Amino acid sequence: MRRVVVSLVILLASVATDAQTATHRYDHVHLAAADPAKAVDWYIKNLGASHGDAPDRVLIGRTIFAFIKREASPPSEGGAVDHFGFSVPNVDAKLKELEAAGGKVVGAPRDVPNLFRFAFIQDPFGIKIELVQDPETPGFHHLHLRVPDPEATLKFYLDTFGGQRTKLKGQIDAVKFSNPDVWLLAQKATDAQPSAGRAIDHIGWTTADTEAQVAALKAKGQVKISTEPRMVRHLKVALFDDPSGVRVEIVQNRMDEELRPRTGN
Repeated sequence: MRRVVVSLVILLASVATDAQTATHRYDHVHLAAADPAKAVDWYIKNLGASHGDAPDRVLIGRTIFAFIKREASPPSEGGAVDHFGFSVPNVDAKLKELEAAGGKVVGAPRDVPNLFRFAFIQDPFGIKIELVQDPETPGFHHLHLRVPDPEATLKFYLDTFGGQRTKLKGQIDAVKFSNPDVWLLAQKATDAQPSAGRAIDHIGWTTADTEAQVAALKAKGQVKISTEPRMVRHLKVALFDDPSGVRVEIVQNRMDEELRPRTGN
């Protein structure tokens, strides 16, 4: 009888694990700039990015940073996607470098005990970047959302895209995604504006089946589908607005070749 009980416990644990959402790979950040070519050049020269698979995008590690051409956009600061984080060996040196390259310092360097040193800069295109000194996650580091209910937001992304619910440095509530490693952070704010139309327009994850993912989101009734599934080149994509005003794109059929650094256009 004891063996039967133990086997049943193991079986139930296995079923519970299988029922959890599979972790989706974090895919891209979609930004806006009046001159995408200039933005691409700036990110390559100043943030160590490489050319992507199209002239309007770059790669930082395995994450795509793509630029929409838009003459004017409100800055990302104040939006539901307030900024992204970038980890560097020396925050002070990189801050000076980016300021000399046309960035605007919006937060002086400071240290938080047991966390890391960090500072904020706005690039020439209105995109807020947090520079952090975290050797454990170099390069593209995190996405920072401003939302009315951080706990509900983190749960929504965990339920939708998987990942690991944890704490950054044991201090900040987060969902962590892997391949590439990226942290999703959510800060309480009641005045954040929807991300669509701002300098950070939307963020994106891969999916195995865009149609099925959209159907599941519709069934839950939590989101507004802003673009139904459609083909863009070889990709099947869709966009939705989450309950807090963050625009999200899901992408099916992304090939590994698109995530390999290139030396030129």
